[in-house]
Amino acid sequence: MKRPDFMALALAEAEAAAERGEVPVGAVVVADGQVVSSAGNRTRELADPTAHAEILAIREAAAQLSAERLTDADIYVTLEPCTMCAGAISFARLRRLYYGADDEKGGAVRNGVRFFSSPTCHHAPDVYSGMAEAEAAALLKNFFQDRRSQRP
Repeated sequence: MKRPDFMALALAEAEAAAERGEVPVGAVVVADGQVVSSAGNRTRELADPTAHAEILAIREAAAQLSAERLTDADIYVTLEPCTMCAGAISFARLRRLYYGADDEKGGAVRNGVRFFSSPTCHHAPDVYSGMAEAEAAALLKNFFQDRRSQRP
């Protein structure tokens, strides 16, 4: 049996977010080889600045598993997490973070504050970057190009 492509599922969530007018970022939480939750950005739809894909997916996974700690779970995200999302990943004690494109302006894993390298970080997941990087970056680039071309 072929294993699911979890990053492809995260990309599908990002595409759905773009269709809703949201910044195209998607996230999938996986435990025991099964998808526990998935989400795309919904900050505009919910009028909630914390409704990033990672936060929504972590909240749903915690509810599904009835656990505040997701120590046996991994998260797949299309874009390098920001500081808020890196903090949530740390507090949820996710085992591994897989992400697609780097975010030079807002990222907090390889770029910016490098949250998981901070001495105040309580838990750092294993980090794997560059998964479906070209596809994730293209989604974001096209989304923002379309936005700029629609300005009066």
